[in-house]
Amino acid sequence: MIDREKVQLRADKNISDILSICLKYDTAIDQGRTALVVYDTQHELARILLSSYKKVLPQAKYIDFDMSTREQVIESFNSMNIGDTVILIQSTNFLLNEFRIRLHLFNLGLKVIEHMHLTRNHESVYDVYIDSLAYDMSWYPIIAPKLKSTLDNARTLKLYSGDTSLTVEGALEPTKLNIGDYTGMENVGGTFPIGEVFTEARDFTSMNGELYIYAFAGADFNVSMHEPFKITIQGGLVIGYADNTPQSFRDVLDLVNQYERPLIREIGFGLNRAITKERYLGDITAFERILGLHLSLGEKHSVYKKEGLATKKTKFHIDIFPVVDSVTADNTQIYDGKTYII
Repeated sequence: MIDREKVQLRADKNISDILSICLKYDTAIDQGRTALVVYDTQHELARILLSSYKKVLPQAKYIDFDMSTREQVIESFNSMNIGDTVILIQSTNFLLNEFRIRLHLFNLGLKVIEHMHLTRNHESVYDVYIDSLAYDMSWYPIIAPKLKSTLDNARTLKLYSGDTSLTVEGALEPTKLNIGDYTGMENVGGTFPIGEVFTEARDFTSMNGELYIYAFAGADFNVSMHEPFKITIQGGLVIGYADNTPQSFRDVLDLVNQYERPLIREIGFGLNRAITKERYLGDITAFERILGLHLSLGEKHSVYKKEGLATKKTKFHIDIFPVVDSVTADNTQIYDGKTYII
């Protein structure tokens, strides 16, 4: 059983830190700057977060999404000033017309904290979700820049997985950080929990080898856990899999192949130490922050522009999670299967 009182207290602390550390929101100084919280109360985890925001931001405006019209919510967004803050607490995912809310808010010059798909997280891992929101000053701002520097300068990246490995020859794309530091960025904020450094191969054909996969995003965007199964990657494409590969993964691969190449694009290094394989978050967007590696299957990855891959025409970005026992960059180990050792 989860101790609700302790979880709530940790949520209060972590929400306060997100506002002050990540968004530079000083509740003592910024009371004249508008903060808007749009929420629902369908899920207990949403109610826990709402309670914390009400405690930390008592002066904010609060809108119950389920008790409001879409027009009222949109008007509330449009009436805000550049630099104001919007918090979205979503048991599922708020839908307003055809646009993605977070992108619409960024276009308005607003800061954003987004909690989404909370209903995908079982009661037994409420504490995991709340702990994953913690901002560890001794970890994110220290390990992420070191990892970025190593990857940006690497010429050969090798992922060791059981009795096999995947090699990426040649330079990687300049790495991007998702660690709550928005200094110099056009957009401030994003989806929480955070904790990731990611890149991709500059030349996809330089990716060759095999990996064992233990989890992937199912058709419902929930985490699908399995006994590890081997896939084969040649020229950046998934070209085969072992006999014990679950039918659900074969179906995903078949679906991708109907529309585009089964290309491995993103190479993500998760940094969030609160999330584990044993006690994991059901939402794939949150789970990909797990301390370890994840890859994306499909041609879609809007962060990096590549010739012949038009963002609006690509369709799939499916997170898959390899068993990784070690990672080396130019023959120097940077991950030992449990943590980063740079």
